[in-house]
This record gives sequence, structure tokens and C-alpha cells, in this order.
Amino acid sequence: MAPATGGKKQKKKWSKGKVKDKANHAVVLDKTAIERLNKEAQSYRLITVATLVDRMKINGSVARHALRELEDKGLIRKVVAHARCTVYTRATGKED
Repeated sequence: MAPATGGKKQKKKWSKGKVKDKANHAVVLDKTAIERLNKEAQSYRLITVATLVDRMKINGSVARHALRELEDKGLIRKVVAHARCTVYTRATGKED
């Protein structure tokens, strides 16, 4: 027979978990964003979709399209082309 002890054990309180804030990124590039992108992207040493999303607060699909346009203009050049992540760098005078 178990000893009769008084008092109930408290129920464990589970945390609700971490709630991530909703990112409110732009889905369309307006004129000021395009000018800012053209000016700032040349100064970045490493340019990926993730860096543009983080710094410019734009959507991923918009960032991919912007990177393609910047490459066509010759402002940036492609370093690594992969299905998942394409890496660009600023265009310099000399090509490797």
C-alpha cells in the first residue's frame, strides 16, 4: 500500500512556442527601390537572393528577377550557378 501523502502535484505548463513576426516585404519594386538597388548592389561583395531579401526588404521572387536584370545590365556578375542558390558578386573591370 502506498503512503497517503497530501497535496496534488501541479500540472506542467507548456510554453506556446516562439512566434515569428510576419515579414512585410515588398512584392513590387517601385522607382525608389530600383534606384536604391542599382546604387547599393554594386557595393555588395556577396550578392544572393537572401542578402537582397534581408537588406532591401523585398520578396524572394522579386529579388531573383532583380538579380537577373542587374546581371544583364553588367552591374553584377555570376560566380556560382546552382539550382538552389545563385551567387553573384560586384562587376569589376577584370574578368576571371
